[in-house]
Amino acid sequence: MSKNQSIFQKEIVQQALKQSFVKLNPKAMFRNPVMFTVEVGTLIMAVVCLWVLSGEQSQGSFGYNFTVFIMLFLTLLFGNFAEAIAEARGKAQADSLRKTREETPAKLYNGQTISSAALKKGDVFICEMGDVIPSDGEIMEGLATIDESAITGESAPVIREAGGDKSSVTGGTKVLSDKITVRVTTQSGESFLDKMIALVEGASRQKTPNEIALTILLAGFTLVFIIVTVTLKPFADYANVSITIASFISLFVCLIPTTIGGLLSAIGIAGMDRALRANVITKSGKAVETAGDIDVLLLDKTGTITIGNRKATQFHSAHDVGLEALTRAAVLSSMADETPEGKSIIELAAVNPVSYGVTHPSYVKFTAETRSSGIDFEDTRIRKGATDAIRSLVLAAGNNFPQEIEERVKSIAQHGGTPLVVSQNEVALGVIELQDVIKTGIQERFERLRKMGIKTVMVTGDNPLTAKYIAEKSGVDDFIAEARPEDKMNYIKREQAEGRLVAMMGDGTNDAPALAQADVGVAMNSGTQAAKEAGNMVDLDNDPTKLIEVVEIGKQLLMTRGTLTTFSIANDVAKYFAIIPALFITAIPALQGLNIMHLKSPESAILSAVVFNAIIIPMLIPLALKGVAYKPIGASALLRRNLLIFGLGGVLIPFVGIKLIDMFVSIFI
Repeated sequence: MSKNQSIFQKEIVQQALKQSFVKLNPKAMFRNPVMFTVEVGTLIMAVVCLWVLSGEQSQGSFGYNFTVFIMLFLTLLFGNFAEAIAEARGKAQADSLRKTREETPAKLYNGQTISSAALKKGDVFICEMGDVIPSDGEIMEGLATIDESAITGESAPVIREAGGDKSSVTGGTKVLSDKITVRVTTQSGESFLDKMIALVEGASRQKTPNEIALTILLAGFTLVFIIVTVTLKPFADYANVSITIASFISLFVCLIPTTIGGLLSAIGIAGMDRALRANVITKSGKAVETAGDIDVLLLDKTGTITIGNRKATQFHSAHDVGLEALTRAAVLSSMADETPEGKSIIELAAVNPVSYGVTHPSYVKFTAETRSSGIDFEDTRIRKGATDAIRSLVLAAGNNFPQEIEERVKSIAQHGGTPLVVSQNEVALGVIELQDVIKTGIQERFERLRKMGIKTVMVTGDNPLTAKYIAEKSGVDDFIAEARPEDKMNYIKREQAEGRLVAMMGDGTNDAPALAQADVGVAMNSGTQAAKEAGNMVDLDNDPTKLIEVVEIGKQLLMTRGTLTTFSIANDVAKYFAIIPALFITAIPALQGLNIMHLKSPESAILSAVVFNAIIIPMLIPLALKGVAYKPIGASALLRRNLLIFGLGGVLIPFVGIKLIDMFVSIFI
C-alpha cells in the first residue's frame, strides 16, 4: 500500500468531482442536516432566478440572484467534494488491494486442486515455495518465509510457523521458502483482505458517537439560525426595509456552520485513512476516535518494552545437584518447546537432546494456567516453569523447596532476569536464567504518553520482582506480574468501572478475551485468528509499539474535528458584521458603525460573504484530510492553543477575505 499518496492525484480528483454531483441526491444530503438546508436554499434560489427572469423587479437583478445561486451551488459541491475525495482515496487503496485477491489455485491436503473461491472454513491446503496463499488460515504443520508486501507494503519477509502466536497467514501473501500445511479459518468473501477492502472503501463506515453528537449540535445551530432568519422579516417590515429572498438565504447560509458541516464526514474518513497509512486496519471509525480518548494503555513486556526473544544465559543448580543433571533436565523439558526461550536453552546447553536416548516421551505443553511445560518418560517427570508453579508442584508432593533456589530466583529477578525453575520427579534441581534487554528510547515514549495523560501498564508473566525491575527501568506507571488471561480481563474491567477508557494489544488466543473487552484492542497481523477477530484494529506491521502511534492518530482526529469546528463557528462573527449592516443600513443609518469593513454596497457585502463561505471549504480540505499537527501536551494547553490559532484565526481571516472579495466584486457592480 502506498503510504505517501498525494491528496490531489488526477484520477482521484476526477472521481471525486463526479461523486460531488452524485451526492446532491436529497436522500444522501439528508444525512447531513447543515448541507441539506443549504441544498434547500439553493433550490429556492433557482426558483427565484426563474421568477426574476420572468419579469419580477422586487427581488433585484437577475445577475445578482444568479450569482448567489451559483455560490450556494458551489458551496454544496465543495462540501460533497471534501467527502468524495476522502472516499476516493480509500477506493484507490482498495483497488490496489484487489490485485492481491486474484483467483489462485489451492492445493488441498488430499491432492485435489481447486479455486481459492471454492475453499470453505475448515479445509486444509498445502503451500510450497512460490505459491500464493489462497485464503486466511492457521499453519498446522511446517515453517515458511512469507512475503506480506502485498498487504503490509513492507518488503522484508517474515517467518510463520505452526504452534505459538506466529501461526496466522493471510490470503494474497506469497510463500518464499519451505512448505506449510494450512487450515482455512474464514468463509469465502469474509477473509481479512475482503474486510480490509470494504473498510478502506468506506462501505462499512458508520458515524462515531462524537461525530453523531456534533451533527446533532450543528443541526441545533441550524434550527436556531432558521428561527433568527425568519424573525428578521417582521423586523424588516417594521423598519420599512425591503429585504430580498436572496439576502435572507445568504444570511442563513453564511451564519450556519457550513464549513464544518461540509468537512465533517471527510475528517472521519481521513482518520481511518491515516490509520491505514500507518499500516493499521481499523474495523470502525469509532475505534480510531476512542484511541484519542484512552486513559490506560496495557502493553506486553516481551517484544514491546524489551527487545523480546529472551535467551537462556546461565544454569544455576542446587548444591546437592550436579550441573550436568540440571542441564539434562532443562534440555529434555525444552525438546517440545518451540518458543525462542526453549530453543535458547538447548543452544546454551550445546547438547543434542537425542543423545540422552529418551524412549516413548510424552510432552507436556505450556499453558497459561499451569505456567509450566515438560516431558514424561518411563518413570521420570520433568517440569520447567515459573517459580510459584514449580514450588507448588514440589510442595504438593511433600518435598522441600530449597532456600538457595529461592534466593537465586530472587537475585535473578532483582536484576531484571527471568528465572525458570526445573524439577524432576517433584524435586527442584535448579534455575535457568533468562535475560532480556529494555528497548532503546522506550522511556521517552512512555514519558510522551504521560504528557498526554495516559497511564501505561506493563503486562508480563514474570514474577513480581522481575516485573518491578523492568517497570522501574522502562518508566511504566504500573505493572501486572504473573499475568493470566483473567488477570488482564479483571484489570481492564476494574479500570472501565472507574470510568476510564482502556487500550491493549495482543497476538495470542489467550489475549482474545481481553482484546474484546478493551475499548481499543489492537491485534497483531501475525497473531492468531482469534486475536484478530477479537480486536477492533489489526496492526499489519506486527509492531507492538504501534499502539502509541494509534493513540496519536486518534488524538489528531479529535483535534482536527475540534479545531475546524472552532474555526467554522468563529467565521460567523465576520459574516454577521458583513451582512446585517448591509441589510438595514439604508433604513437605520446608525448601523453604519457596524460596517467595520467598510464594504461598498449591500449587494457587494452579501455577495462577498457568500463567496467567502463557499471558497473556504475547499481551502480547508487539505487540513481536514491531513489532520492538524499533533503535539503531546495537556488538554488545557491544547484548548488554549486551538482557541488562539483557530478561534482567533477564524474571526480575523474572514474579515480580511471578505474585504478583499468585496474590492473585487465592487468592480462589476
